[in-house]
Amino acid sequence: MKAIWNGEVIAESDNTVIVEGNHYFPLESIDKKYFKSSTKNSLCPWKGMASYYNIVVDGEENRDSAWYYPKPSNAAVQIKDHVAFWRGVRVVESNGD
Repeated sequence: MKAIWNGEVIAESDNTVIVEGNHYFPLESIDKKYFKSSTKNSLCPWKGMASYYNIVVDGEENRDSAWYYPKPSNAAVQIKDHVAFWRGVRVVESNGD
């Protein structure tokens, strides 16, 4: 799978985890140069507290468009050290650009 925003591949992995229809990419599969920490947090009743990244490509910022669970609940341990996307980030099969 690939995550694409503003024409750039920001993450790519053959080993995503799907939870609630979202592909969670392993942390090592993201291109960290595009990711900036955000101050946003949100609480999921069963996964725990989410943290966010802003994605910046070619000077354009997509605020809070990637999220992850630094300390997921036991029910969501499979997404520890994984990142998911929304807000215009396209997630496509690697051969389906």
